[in-house]
Amino acid sequence: MRQALSGFVSKSPFSIKAIMVAALAVTIVAADVASALAAKSAAIVVDAKTGKVLYSADANGRRYPASLTKMMTLYLTFEALAKGRISKNTPVPYSAHAAAEPPTKLGVRAGGSVPVETAILSMVTKSANDSATALGELLGGSEDNFARMMTAKARQLGMNGTVFRNANGLPDPGQFTTAHDMAMLGIALREHYPQYYGYFSQRSFLYGRQRINGHNRLLGRIKGVDGIKTGYTRASGYNLVSSVADGDRRLVAVVMGGASGRSRDNQMASLINTYLPRASTRGGGDLIAKAGGDNPIKALAKVFLPKHDAPTPDEKPAVDDTAVASADDSAPVVEETPVAEEAKPVIQVRKVKTVAVAAMAPPPAPQETASEPETTSQAVAAYAAEPTPAAAPAVDPVKTSSLPSGWVVQVASSPTQSGAQALLNETSKQAPKVLADASGFTVAFDKDGVTLYRARFGGFGSKAAAWKACDALKRKKIACYAVQQ
Repeated sequence: MRQALSGFVSKSPFSIKAIMVAALAVTIVAADVASALAAKSAAIVVDAKTGKVLYSADANGRRYPASLTKMMTLYLTFEALAKGRISKNTPVPYSAHAAAEPPTKLGVRAGGSVPVETAILSMVTKSANDSATALGELLGGSEDNFARMMTAKARQLGMNGTVFRNANGLPDPGQFTTAHDMAMLGIALREHYPQYYGYFSQRSFLYGRQRINGHNRLLGRIKGVDGIKTGYTRASGYNLVSSVADGDRRLVAVVMGGASGRSRDNQMASLINTYLPRASTRGGGDLIAKAGGDNPIKALAKVFLPKHDAPTPDEKPAVDDTAVASADDSAPVVEETPVAEEAKPVIQVRKVKTVAVAAMAPPPAPQETASEPETTSQAVAAYAAEPTPAAAPAVDPVKTSSLPSGWVVQVASSPTQSGAQALLNETSKQAPKVLADASGFTVAFDKDGVTLYRARFGGFGSKAAAWKACDALKRKKIACYAVQQ
């Protein structure tokens, strides 16, 4: 064998030295590709009331999200809370896989559990990787399936430059995003789940007797900053998504690939100070179409779709056990001179026309205790039974067992159950043929501590049937919208 090999080498036109040089070149190229996503920073500032882009720097360049990934994990958690599939007190079990995730983490032992709210708080403050994985396993049955759910949801929100591979943002060469997509997700979190958005402003929380402090150094230091998320790995650099609300002005800003936590925070502070005065005091209404709603507008996606694919790294970045996701430094924020770059051309976003506000506005969240899984195992089984989305479905297809499943038509909401029922009766009288095969029902939900009731009709066999019925109701001047229960 050795003789044959030596003969091959001696007869080969390439010397061993040449082969070694070529191999080294390939290794360097792979390393360069892997580092390219972190070496160059990216940023974007968006007026969250109008959708105008106030600043953009390589906003469509692919970057590693690091712990910004947890924003999507939390989006899906808020969705499950709003739909009553889990409550804030539902136990989140920590598997051996979740418990073994490298720091930062909450430190729950394998087989242990914490309430959903504790897991949420540990993610928004400590950026706990174990909690993110545990929530992903609870909601998806497995982290791999949950990652597919995350990517499907990203597509529904118009985040076409993002792919998720895990729930926490630990290094994976196939997991990438853009500053633009993170801005969209930041806006969507506030627009779609305002009842839970306050978690992002949490600066610390008590876990047992331990006070756990957050990583977001801008909270409480820069006027108007109310969240959202930090992130760091060696491959990604220092990332930050910030939401700012000051009077009638709102911004969402993203900085990715910072050289340090301090420089990233300083850049963010400069962007906020520069562009917040330029934000509109008018506008409002949804900019990001709700996943599963009948709103076709995804204007920000149309504005920023990448023109071509950028390469992704071939080698998996090494995990830094001493400073993994969101292990930000604790240096104080030092505000620098505002970024001296002219704002990019402003791009107007077409707004969604509001029709019959009481019925067409995105529905408030249902009571968090509705249809809560009785046991942790039942909760896991319910989500594990979900099919892996081959493409982005209209909405998450998990059904609420205590209510009519499938597509329904909502006509209005009322402060009392009897009022909602009266609305159902009146609608049935106005459109008896349209609703001949439908059954009316009410759904309780909580908004700002007040219990309200939705008036809905179920029994439609498909999305098309529900939409057709709603169109027929609209022709009779009855406001409605179709949604999957």
